[in-house]
This record gives sequence, C-alpha cells and structure tokens, in this order.
Amino acid sequence: MSNKIYVGNLPYSVTDSNLHDNFSEFGTVNSAKVMMDRETGRSKGFGFVEMASAEVAQAAIDALNGMSVDGRQIVVNLARPREASRTAGGYGDAGYRSSGRSDVGYGNGGYGGGRY
Repeated sequence: MSNKIYVGNLPYSVTDSNLHDNFSEFGTVNSAKVMMDRETGRSKGFGFVEMASAEVAQAAIDALNGMSVDGRQIVVNLARPREASRTAGGYGDAGYRSSGRSDVGYGNGGYGGGRY
C-alpha cells in the first residue's frame, strides 16, 4: 500500500502549510504540495501529501475524505501512479508522425492525389 495521498477539490486559498497542518493530525507528514499553475501562479485545486507510513495515510484518508473545507467537499484518496502521456502527433518514440490514421497525408486521398 502506498503512503502518497491525492487531495482534490481544494479551495484555491489552501496553501502547502495548510495542507501539511491538516494532515499532521494523523501522523508524520513527509511532504505536502498544492499544485500551482505555472502561468498564473494560482492553485489548480488539488495537491499531494506524503505520509510516513501507509497506515497513517489510510487513517487520514478515512477521516478527511468528503470533509467540507471552505464550502467545498474535498476528495482524499490514494494517489495513482502517473500514466505515460500520449502525444497527439509530433516527435515520439517512433519518430515524427502527423497522425495515427493511415488514410491521412500526402497522396492518400483528398486534394491533389489519392487512390484511383
């Protein structure tokens, strides 16, 4: 079991220290981070907390999930591992490609060529 927790639907006023303080009631908090938008510097409304052990993390999840914070019902659960991002064209593992479709591109139909 993991000890990393996802905290969602946070009010934009919540800071890293607020998050740390709220979760420290249940045990040692290794880190607490509210995700911020790079361009605006404003909170994205979610964050992650890493607890000292899986048992402490589960106790915090059980107690805080669904709790109302500044009028918003927060979501607290185990963080899932990050999924590999899928690119919509461009450079990737297989080199440059414009699309996953084989019928799109030069000489494959459309204006100026195609299957006759």
